Amino acid sequence: MAVNLTELSLPQLEGLKTQLEQETEFLTSSIGQLKVVQTKYVEAKDSLSVLNKNNAGKELLVPLTSSMYVPGTLNDVEHVLVDVGTGYYVEKVGRKNVNDTKEFFKRKIDFLTKQIEKIQPALQEKYGMKQAVIEVMNIKIQQLQSQQASQSGTTKA
Repeated sequence: MAVNLTELSLPQLEGLKTQLEQETEFLTSSIGQLKVVQTKYVEAKDSLSVLNKNNAGKELLVPLTSSMYVPGTLNDVEHVLVDVGTGYYVEKVGRKNVNDTKEFFKRKIDFLTKQIEKIQPALQEKYGMKQAVIEVMNIKIQQLQSQQASQSGTTKA
């Protein structure tokens, strides 16, 4: 159902603008969260390239938190534990399974990319609608101001 914005009152337009602002904030936040998860999958996929026989026994830094690392040694380049969500992990063993894990991360990255691409047009549409509401509000405010100015001009005469 299409609504003619010019037929709405200023309070109705203000309410619509507030609703559209909330929706654009939600969609923007959703895209941001999807990008954070996507980045983690990209980093995880890239980290798998370190798992090769040439790097076995080499020293590396192991993250304990996002800002604290401890020295460690890469002993096992054949076993990988993959977090598949909700506290479940799958063990992948062997070179082939490390490549399967890369494919798993690639599928997750592609899925998130598609979700972001689905949300982006909705965000643009909501933003455009909000801009249209603001323009109509500005026109109505100018009309009110000019009416008040002409009324005060006729009152003084």
